[in-house]
Amino acid sequence: MQALGILRHTPLLVHRAAVRSHHSKIQTAVVGGPVGAPAHRRYFLHENRPVSPWHDIPLAAGSGEYNMVCEIPRWSNAKLEISTQAPFNPIRHDTKNGRLRYVANVFPYKGYIWNYGALPQTYEDPAEVDRDTGCVGDNDPIDVLEVGGRVCAEGSVHPVKPLGVLALIDDGETDWKVLAIRSDDPLAAQISGLADLERCMPGLVAATVDWFTKYKVPDGKPRNCWAFDGQPRDADYARNVIAKAHESWKKLVRAPHSSFVLNNVSVDASPHRMSPEAASQAFGALFSGGSVQPAEQQQDANDRWHYV
Repeated sequence: MQALGILRHTPLLVHRAAVRSHHSKIQTAVVGGPVGAPAHRRYFLHENRPVSPWHDIPLAAGSGEYNMVCEIPRWSNAKLEISTQAPFNPIRHDTKNGRLRYVANVFPYKGYIWNYGALPQTYEDPAEVDRDTGCVGDNDPIDVLEVGGRVCAEGSVHPVKPLGVLALIDDGETDWKVLAIRSDDPLAAQISGLADLERCMPGLVAATVDWFTKYKVPDGKPRNCWAFDGQPRDADYARNVIAKAHESWKKLVRAPHSSFVLNNVSVDASPHRMSPEAASQAFGALFSGGSVQPAEQQQDANDRWHYV
């Protein structure tokens, strides 16, 4: 629990039992209350110092695998995401029109049907038109749908093996969804691509396309569209998408100015790089007051099924 030392100046902001160690040697600390509290933030720490999950956790995990930061555990409804515009890029509860966002349960699904996360050190550039989809990037890190048998914790970091990729078209932007499996999953050795995935988890890819097509309908929005008619591309294609997004991230984090918060402690040639000591001081300065907020009540809505 040494990570609490970073937050010692404002103990009221730290949610009870909020500091958690992960097998990746990354620790996370929750401030502002649990998921469902408007001020909920999960920060990332390494060796008792703050790091950015977007910029400081490496993309490559070795052996052709990638690190995934889990934002949303499977079966849950709260729309959590890495904040690209907040200092140190914590995971936060997304809002729209001042309200916390939750995904609806579209029959027969309950919440998110995979562990949903992001690939660090990637960026889908809205200034670049993808030659295959004909659309620009969606201005975020690449999303990952982890299909393994374990429910991942919010903020946990896992090496994953890419199996394929889907290209959702959302408001005219390409929103890549990488299908992947944790390298320590019992089925990982049997699944290396889309054919293996269908053999071991029949119907999951089709359910994924169906889920993303319909999930906004209960909120009064139209069904989503796809590039490639919703057909997934293979693992090699996914790796090329990831490599391109990694190059876009390099340009972003090394640019002198941006609308994003690009502070980091590890990226060479980045004008936004901070020393670990300066990062710790800046991190402590974030918590100069406030209190833990209770979670907003949402359980009734999260228990309801919508028939689309």
